[in-house]
Amino acid sequence: MSEVTHHKSFLENSEGKNVVLSWLFSTDHKRIGLIYLYLIGIFFIVAVFFGFLMRLELIAPGKDIMDPQLYNGLFTVHGVIMIFLFIIPGIPAVFGNLMLPIMIGAKDVAFPRLNLLSLWIYIIGAMLALTTLMGADKLPDTGWTFYAPYSIKSNTYVMQAVLAAFILGFSSILTGLNFITTIHWLRAPGMSWFKMPLFSWALYATAWIQLLATPVVGITLLMIAAERYLGIGLFDPSLGGDPILYQHLFWIYSHPAVYIMVLPAMGIVSEILPVFARRRIFGYNAMAVTSLAIAFIGYLVWGHHMFTSGMSGPARIIFSFLTFLVAVPSAIKVFNWVTTLYKGSIDLKPPMLYVLAFIFNFMIGGLTGLVNGALATDVHVHDTYFIVGHFHYVMFGGTGFSFFAAMYYWFPKIYGRMYDIKWANIGFWIIFVGFNILYFPMFIVGMMGMPRRYYDYLPEFHWPNIVSTVGSWILIVGIVIMLVNIIRGSMKGPKVGQNPWRGLTLEWQTQTPPITENFEQIPSVTERPYEYKD
Repeated sequence: MSEVTHHKSFLENSEGKNVVLSWLFSTDHKRIGLIYLYLIGIFFIVAVFFGFLMRLELIAPGKDIMDPQLYNGLFTVHGVIMIFLFIIPGIPAVFGNLMLPIMIGAKDVAFPRLNLLSLWIYIIGAMLALTTLMGADKLPDTGWTFYAPYSIKSNTYVMQAVLAAFILGFSSILTGLNFITTIHWLRAPGMSWFKMPLFSWALYATAWIQLLATPVVGITLLMIAAERYLGIGLFDPSLGGDPILYQHLFWIYSHPAVYIMVLPAMGIVSEILPVFARRRIFGYNAMAVTSLAIAFIGYLVWGHHMFTSGMSGPARIIFSFLTFLVAVPSAIKVFNWVTTLYKGSIDLKPPMLYVLAFIFNFMIGGLTGLVNGALATDVHVHDTYFIVGHFHYVMFGGTGFSFFAAMYYWFPKIYGRMYDIKWANIGFWIIFVGFNILYFPMFIVGMMGMPRRYYDYLPEFHWPNIVSTVGSWILIVGIVIMLVNIIRGSMKGPKVGQNPWRGLTLEWQTQTPPITENFEQIPSVTERPYEYKD
């Protein structure tokens, strides 16, 4: 054990203080990260339940358990919770807060009070989003994209959902600002830019997207409110507006937001692979630079969401080219990950299993994304279930699996205890199999021509929907096993030492769980991370 074990860990409370208040008003980045984890975990479970109900409805043609209005409402709320309350904030808010300052040798983030404000803004936005659940017949029914002009005319609780997304954007902006400043100014002595862990690089690139792209969607959502309540003709053609303008404004943010979701996931993969392959990361410089390249090019590719909406031929060609271009840095990352595994001493512990599954799922999601980016094929698959399959392979199969990998990886550092590895492995295989049975048939039924977002479908689309629904049941069983194992491990798991995975980054060099200010003495960095001897 570390020589600083006599210091009180961040999980312990000071004597005489109310436990709840000491956590809710704490500026300790680790406590804020854990609160995010618990809240995001709850919202994830709620959204999974809504997704389960939707798949149950789609097990057969015709009405099964709900009417079309309720289906549209659950579809929208599932998307809003998963995107704005889980996927976008998930890895930066949870593991960025928990680990970033420790990984760069800092005592806390640059602005601890601003960090607490970000948490409270997130809570306010989440509470507002949950108010949309108050009436089954009033659930917002626009989809998570809030496309105009329907979002202006719908008499459901659309404005609550829009305002919730607007408020949550402020939390994202403040978190990004905090991380940029922390990385610039609080790195440990000797930690130059190219000695930072790759997870820090990923969070840095993500933070710039959060800072620069999120205000665009905030303005767009305010424009919806202005049109609904003031009658200004921005998007409604009957008032002289242009609904295509809304699509441009929305996707100018929302495609970079895809990289807010997936870049931190890539950073986690780059952290875990060398530890469980006992190899230094292949192409460290390229891995760092490609994070910035993905963030930069990601601003320029929004038009591929609109190939069938109507745009000039040259514009479509340029957006298609840029879509293929953004795949290049992603492909470099996949190549470097696979090369890191070459001749490694691979240890298939739960974090590594989820990382390998990430690579597998992300390659399927990425390659099908090129189908969407090609002009000739996009015409056929646009707004079909092919898009749903692609989206979930990148978001859930990628970011979701990476989130689970990070949870299993840093769990012993956070709690000082270990989960049951056998049950974690069983849960992984059930989740992996269920995920692929659930989402892969969507590519098939999409190629067959089934449109997405529909409550009902033709009989020829029946068998892929049965397979998908059965896959959802398998997936949920795996998620339940994972949650029970993690919760039980946090309370009753066997205690572990300072560095159970034998990692080389700074978080493994401090006490387990970490002390309040992370280090008794700020460390000095002399070499790059991941310097395992080949």
